[in-house]
Amino acid sequence: MQSIEIGGVAVEPLVHFANRPLAPAAFFPGHDPAVWRAHRSWLAPDHWDPDADRVGITVQSWLLRDAGTTVLVDTGLEPGVPAGLDPAGVDLVVCTHLHGDHIGGNVLAGGAPAYPNARYLFAAADLAFFDPATLVEEPGRSAAAYRRSIAPILDAGLAEVWDGRRALTPSLTLVAAPGHTPGHGVVELASGGERALFAGDALHSPAQILHPEVSSCFCHDPAEAARTRLRLLGWAADHRALVVPAHFGGGRAVEVRRAGDGYAVHRWAFPAAAGGGRVTGRGDGVVGARRPRGEDPE
Repeated sequence: MQSIEIGGVAVEPLVHFANRPLAPAAFFPGHDPAVWRAHRSWLAPDHWDPDADRVGITVQSWLLRDAGTTVLVDTGLEPGVPAGLDPAGVDLVVCTHLHGDHIGGNVLAGGAPAYPNARYLFAAADLAFFDPATLVEEPGRSAAAYRRSIAPILDAGLAEVWDGRRALTPSLTLVAAPGHTPGHGVVELASGGERALFAGDALHSPAQILHPEVSSCFCHDPAEAARTRLRLLGWAADHRALVVPAHFGGGRAVEVRRAGDGYAVHRWAFPAAAGGGRVTGRGDGVVGARRPRGEDPE
């Protein structure tokens, strides 16, 4: 898999699989289907299959190497370690939130921790929200997933519970970004004058750059998720930071710019892999989304 450097940090996507689970109207309740048709030229085929009318997503982890520390952001849906990755060499595992497709690879098929030398970072708010003792089963909220992928890490003494923000390395900081789940977090990168934001599920599709007020059907608090997304996009645009969501296929990571009262796609980080590479530098899709300005995504 192609990798890039952002400042002094090596960044590599570890792709688990891609699929097309839902139509846009189901994935993003209340979103006008005409938006997808209007931007077919760059949403298709990586982010939308217009013939089947299905949203395209990728399940992937991000491997970050900074100052001698290896950080794995999310672990995918299934137990096990991605091919070619030395599990003993991973120092920190960051679960941006505790949905099953971000925690499944915390363990091996037999239930042992997949990364025995790592500290696993779980947000306090998500541990409470997904605790089987009080959990109400609903899409994305599963006692079975917790018992399979979280409990073994807690039992092994490898978990570190965080809240608010937590420095990971000299260039990487974990910051709370609630809404998708109560404890959802993002990883901010600042190195050598360059910035990036590993955004987890703050965005599921680049169509949300055009309409950040629209949340996915998997967001437990859609209104707060939208406020968080607006804040993160504003910060990323102001700092020329790459936005690196968990589920973007194609170009995977995107630079956004302010355009009028909204945001536009400026360039993709992996253009050779992206149908979306066609929008590089064009600023397609500006819409009138109101957004607050801010100096920090916290």
